[in-house]
This record gives sequence, structure tokens and C-alpha cells, in this order.
Amino acid sequence: MSPGSDSAGPLASRLGWLALFGGAFGYLEASVVVYLRALFYPDGFAFPLVLLDERIALVELARELATLLMLLGVAGLAASSAWGRFGAFAFAFGVWDLVYYAGLRAVLGWPESLATWDVLFLIPGIWTGPVWTAAGVALLLVICGAWIMRADAAGHRPRPGALGWAAGSGSLLLLLLSFLWNHGPAARGEVPAWFPWPIWLAGVLMGLAAFVRLFGPPAWRSRA
Repeated sequence: MSPGSDSAGPLASRLGWLALFGGAFGYLEASVVVYLRALFYPDGFAFPLVLLDERIALVELARELATLLMLLGVAGLAASSAWGRFGAFAFAFGVWDLVYYAGLRAVLGWPESLATWDVLFLIPGIWTGPVWTAAGVALLLVICGAWIMRADAAGHRPRPGALGWAAGSGSLLLLLLSFLWNHGPAARGEVPAWFPWPIWLAGVLMGLAAFVRLFGPPAWRSRA
């Protein structure tokens, strides 16, 4: 097998198809939000939130779950190993999220800036934060996801070990904590006052440290 490919095909081709899927899916997501905002925020989206009735809320939760499953599905087709699929999921997710915001900006002129607050997700609670927090994570997912797929195609498939798993889990938990920080106020129809950016930054840095330990220059990699 030649470098840069696996049984799913050459790396450049797989990244191209993933970008096409993620971009189209991101615009589809933006279109759905345009319709939702026309119904629930006819004067423009802003906090405090309009709380959805139970049926609509359940449909929205199911749609978000379906979104994750679709991204997982295309990642499963894009690579033949666990690391390759993880990288493909990260890459597609990042493209999807970035194009989502680009689509809303093109259609609605929103967000006004990267500092604009948004509702990011609803599982397992209401994620809120400035747009830059979501866009920053999405951009890192695109870069790191593509790098992981490249390393995987070259045959580099590291074992995280206990430290790697702890760093990855810690990063995820810190990011979840930062995005769910204002769940209570948002659910009560209040306006979030502050985003815990130090917790967010700690989560990002911990995740990047785990990534570099596994996929950085050979001298920095784990020997586990």
C-alpha cells in the first residue's frame, strides 16, 4: 500500500470528499436554523432564549443526535482504522461547524462578530458561548483531524496509554464544563453574563498536549 492511502482510498481524495460532505451538511444545518429563527426569533436571534415546547424540543434533540450519527457514519466510510476514523470524524465535524457559521453569515448577516453569543448544542444540556469558542475548536478539529488521517495513512497508530487517555478525557470534560457553564441561566430564560474562557483554554491546551504527544515530532511522541 502506498504512503498517504489506506483501503478507503488516497488521503487527498478522502479529505476532499469529507470536506464536500461537511460543507454541504454545514449549509444544510444553517438552513434549518434559518427556518427555526424565522419561527421563534422573527426580530432576530438574541438572549434570553425562547424556550421550545416539549415536542419541538424532542425533535431538535433527535436532530442533533442524527447529526452526530451522520458524521460518524461518513467517518466510518472514510478510513479503515480506528485512528483514521477518529481523524475523519474530527475533520468533517470541524468543516461542518465552520461552514454552518459561514452559511448563517451569508444568509442572515449573523453572527455580527466572533464575540456574538450563540447556542451551540443541546446534548446533554444547553451549550452556550461566543462564536469564537466554537469556531476555534472547529478550526483545530479540521487541522488535527487531517493530520491524524495523514499519520494514520503513513502507518503511525499510537497507543495513548493511561496518560494519553487521562489528557484526552480531561480536555473533553473541561470543554464540556465551559460550554455548559451557563446552562442554568439559559434554561431559566436569563442572559449569560460570562463565558469561562480560562476553563475553555485549559481544555484546548490539554487536548493539544495530548495530540502533540501522540502525533507531534518523533522526539515528542509517547513511547507507550
